[in-house]
Amino acid sequence: MQRTAVIDVVGLTKRLLGPHTPNLSSFSDEVAAIDATMPALTCSAQTTYLTGKRPAEHGIVGNGWYFRELDQVWLWRQSNRLVQAPCIWHLAKARDASFTCANTFWWYAMATDADITLTPRPLYCADGLKLPDFYAQPSTLRRSLRERLGQFPLFQFWGPGTSIRSSQWIADAALEVEMQFAPTLNLIYLPHLDYCLQRVGPDADIVADLRAIDAVCGQLIAALRQRGVRVVVLSEYGITPVTRPVHINRVLREAGFVSIKQDLGRDYLDTGASRAFAVADHQIAHVYVRDRRDLADVGRLCAGLHGVGEVLDETGMRRHGLGHPRAGEFVLLAEPDSWFTYYFWLDDKAAPDYARTVDIHNKPGYDPVELFVDPGIRFPKWKVGATLARKALGMRYTMDVIPLDASLVRGSHGIGAFDAADAPILMSSERNRVKRGNLAATDVCAVLLDHIFTP
Repeated sequence: MQRTAVIDVVGLTKRLLGPHTPNLSSFSDEVAAIDATMPALTCSAQTTYLTGKRPAEHGIVGNGWYFRELDQVWLWRQSNRLVQAPCIWHLAKARDASFTCANTFWWYAMATDADITLTPRPLYCADGLKLPDFYAQPSTLRRSLRERLGQFPLFQFWGPGTSIRSSQWIADAALEVEMQFAPTLNLIYLPHLDYCLQRVGPDADIVADLRAIDAVCGQLIAALRQRGVRVVVLSEYGITPVTRPVHINRVLREAGFVSIKQDLGRDYLDTGASRAFAVADHQIAHVYVRDRRDLADVGRLCAGLHGVGEVLDETGMRRHGLGHPRAGEFVLLAEPDSWFTYYFWLDDKAAPDYARTVDIHNKPGYDPVELFVDPGIRFPKWKVGATLARKALGMRYTMDVIPLDASLVRGSHGIGAFDAADAPILMSSERNRVKRGNLAATDVCAVLLDHIFTP
């Protein structure tokens, strides 16, 4: 077997390779454009790469979905037992029992058969504090990484404070894993470009961010190659410029399909009582309809919304490889310049308490507005500082600095690229391992196995 590392530089496309990315641009002269997974979302794309199957088969229909049995919308779950198809480590171990795999921040890293695993895992304390932390197996790795690298910078990983620091920490952790365990396969996730592109869009000046992630990748690639590791660089999707947020749940509420539970003067989505509601996920939305007698009306309502490019029914979902019970009764695809919000309140004064916070687990949909500080806060640094002082004193606090203005978001993804220059890519340190042209997302798993098992 040939030891291999896969570096997932999220958001990287051919269009972004150039003079500001000398390390990545010179890494390989063979660049394949990947036909993005449908939906082109992190959890779906990564799982397709690792299984060689489409979401209809592996079950990961998005970054989250409505768990009907529990009446809960949950995004960003971490258990690998949600994946309903064998992963690359199962396939590789069947060929050679000595194969080992390290998952360094790819998703579904817990309750897994991978040998080494790292994933973000904050500590939620009884007094309401949320503390930066990460999960590791073997558990001794958590202590050794803390000693060498310090605590994982969670608040630079996601939120208004996101920065290159989190991707640098992950890259450094991946090298520590390499030094300690020398895994056959090391899966490494570097999200920096993804977040800055969602904030400002792909047409903005992101030279500093490109140089920053290129420097991290250059150090990582050089260190791995020095140790004889084959390296694959890939991405999950390209980012599309967007200008129009689409508030599906507000429209469904006004039509009488969404039910609201009011607590302390605030609105909360009552999924169990709703006749229909949407789980928004970038440029994809899963619409769940309780009674089949409402299907035609809900379908017509969604199809008539400005910003909705296509409404996939059961037949359409099967055509796109999304025919799975988790996907809902309809899947909405946004028009290229649009994306879907989770917003269900009609008056910002009635927005739920979590709406103005970074709270990826309570919001019933993805919220990229968490990347911004509310421009309406007159002295944001003072507010953040005062809130952190309450935290330092052991007091309960709410970091309610997130705006409710979805128009701030300038980049999104989910429906795939319309130009090959904006598609996700795959490059290899090994000549003749990657064919120029297009590569199906379901073929990535075979490409990785070829790197491992072909001399």
